Amino acid sequence: MPISSALGISVNIEVITASLDDVDDIASLLTELGYAVTADLIRDKLKAFEASEADAVLLARQGAYVVGVVSLHMLELFHATGKLGRITSLVVSSAMRNQGVGSALIDAADRYFIAKGCIRAEVTSGEHRKEAHAFYIQSGYQEDERRFVKRYNT
Repeated sequence: MPISSALGISVNIEVITASLDDVDDIASLLTELGYAVTADLIRDKLKAFEASEADAVLLARQGAYVVGVVSLHMLELFHATGKLGRITSLVVSSAMRNQGVGSALIDAADRYFIAKGCIRAEVTSGEHRKEAHAFYIQSGYQEDERRFVKRYNT
């Protein structure tokens, strides 16, 4: 689908479901954001997600190139009817930022979540990622609640 970037450039982006053929590209994108991942880890995750009704990974492609990835998770809400959709990672290639790729991925995630019965979606972002925060707000997300995290040594 052609999308118009913030620079006014028309960019042909296709959003598709990730496959095992995409592990190297996905690992490379996640590494760009500083995540220590390997292709083997991504392969294992994609295999697990294939068997899960609650998880999905979508890719943004420009021609043969993977230029973005978003991973999605859903959970049933206990206190309300419906599900919560959670973006667990979103990365756009540094060469393609500010060209509409992230917006295409968010739009695809929104459609996916709504089709699966989600009544809301959330995303977390590191405190140091100010540009990402502005992007999420521009995409319709609102800063809400405080998150507390406990890490286990496993």
